[in-house]
Amino acid sequence: MIVDGVEMRGVALDDAAGLAEAFARNRAFMARFEPVRPDAFYTEDGQRERIEGVLAERDAGRIVPYVFVESATGAPVGAINLGSIAYGPLCSGGVGYWVDPAWHGKGVATAAVEEVCRVARDELGLHRVEAGTLVDNLASQRVLAKAGFEPFGLAPRYLPKHSARRAPPPAAACVRAGAGVSAPVPGRPRPPRPRPCWRRGG
Repeated sequence: MIVDGVEMRGVALDDAAGLAEAFARNRAFMARFEPVRPDAFYTEDGQRERIEGVLAERDAGRIVPYVFVESATGAPVGAINLGSIAYGPLCSGGVGYWVDPAWHGKGVATAAVEEVCRVARDELGLHRVEAGTLVDNLASQRVLAKAGFEPFGLAPRYLPKHSARRAPPPAAACVRAGAGVSAPVPGRPRPPRPRPCWRRGG
């Protein structure tokens, strides 16, 4: 249990139905942060196919996927992945996460990011983790800062096709601190700007 009422564990095929329901319930909220998704993504079959791909990547050593579930119901309320795992000279990975708005402000994301960074360091031997947020996603940036990330740069035109309902976001912000972060900015159409980036580690 990472916080009172929420557990974090490895994702499994049995999570397909619950994750489909969670993504569908939060579709409007997540549209601001996510690329355009096909309708099939929000179905049990679509999630099963996605999870099968994620588990194949896990078995290949390229990602470590987790899901957040309510302790009382077992229902999924978010997820976090340590992905883009690279060894050799880079020895790094990237973290991405989302939390159901019903659990915002309860420390779920911060506790999960800290645990994933521990896994990266102690179990995988990585020396650096990066992450990305939209430039105006201050809540996610606070999570990363609490977990020891710090800003290290900008990523212009990070998401070239963010949403069919509006112009592509200008750019994204990144953070650094033993793990990293970066993301594009939504809002009024305007010329692209660099995106800030965060990282944690060397």
